[in-house]
Amino acid sequence: MKTSGLVELEAVLAVARHRSFRAAADELSVSTSALSHAVAALEARIGVRLFNRTTRSVALTEAGAQFVGTVAPALSTIRDALDQAGSFRDVPSGTLRINTSVGAAKQVMPVLIAFLQRYPEMKLDLVTEGRLIDIVVEGYDAGIRLAEIVPQDMIAVSFGDRQRFAVVGSPEYFARHEPPRTPADLKSHRCIRSRMPSGQIYQWEFERRGQAVRVDGEGALTLDEPELMLAAARAGLGLTYLTEWNVRADLEAGTLVRVLEDWTPPLDGLCLYYPGRRHVPAGLRALIETIREHAGAASKRARHQAAKPAKKPRRALATRR
Repeated sequence: MKTSGLVELEAVLAVARHRSFRAAADELSVSTSALSHAVAALEARIGVRLFNRTTRSVALTEAGAQFVGTVAPALSTIRDALDQAGSFRDVPSGTLRINTSVGAAKQVMPVLIAFLQRYPEMKLDLVTEGRLIDIVVEGYDAGIRLAEIVPQDMIAVSFGDRQRFAVVGSPEYFARHEPPRTPADLKSHRCIRSRMPSGQIYQWEFERRGQAVRVDGEGALTLDEPELMLAAARAGLGLTYLTEWNVRADLEAGTLVRVLEDWTPPLDGLCLYYPGRRHVPAGLRALIETIREHAGAASKRARHQAAKPAKKPRRALATRR
C-alpha cells in the first residue's frame, strides 16, 4: 500500500479538530475542495471512511476516531523532528499557532509585533477565544493566559506584569449611590454581570488580610465582552469588574471611578505556556527569548517608576458634585 503523505494526514487532523471542512481549509490556507479531495484520497487509499458528512455537520466515524487518536501523537513527533532539524538554521522560520483570549492578545501585541519585526521569516497564527482549551489536542504550539489558569503540566513563561482586578463605576452613578466599602455592600448596588464562555455567570473575587470573598452581584445587564461592560459602566448603568489594563484609560480620564481597591490584591499576570517536550522548536524558543527580554525591560521600568516621587492623586469627579 502506498504510504500516506503528511499533507493528507494534516488535512484529516484539521477536519477532526474543527468538525468542518471550511474551517480546516482556512487553517491550512487551502481551498475547501482541495482539502476534501485530500481526505477522500486518503480514505480511498486505506479503504475506510474516516468522516460521516452531511450538509450541516462533519463527524468522525469509529474508525476515524481511532485513526486520529493514533496518528495525532505520531504526527506531533514528526513535526518535532522537522522543527529540530530546522533549528540548525541561522534564522528561525515557520509558523507558530497560538491560542489566547481577546483581552490577552491586546496586551501582548507589542511583544508579538517586536518578535515578527526581529524574525521576518516567522509567521504567527493567533486564535482568540474565551474558552480554555487543550492546546495539544487542538494542534497549537502554545497558549497565552493568566498564570492562575495555566494547566499545571505545562511550562509557563511570564510576561512580567502582574494583574489586578478593579471595581469601577461612573461619577454619575456614584452621585446617586454611596460607594461600597466592603464586598458585602455590593448587594445594594447594580452590578454589570459577566458571562463566561461556559455560560456561567462569573462571581467577583475579593481578598483582604487572608479573607477571600466571592460575590454574585445583581443587576439588569449581563454581558460577555469587556468593551461592552465599559460602555455600560460609563453610561451609569452600574458597577463592573475588569482588569486594571481594561479600565486604566478611563481611570486616568476620570470617566470611571474605582472602589474597593484594598480588596483586589495583585495576581500573577499573563504567561505563554507550552507542553514540556524534549525539543522546543526554534521559532518558539525565539519567541520565549523575546518575551523574557520584554519582561526584563518592563520590570526595570517599574522599578524606575517606583523610585519617582508620587504625584498627588486627582480628586474623583464624583466628589465635585
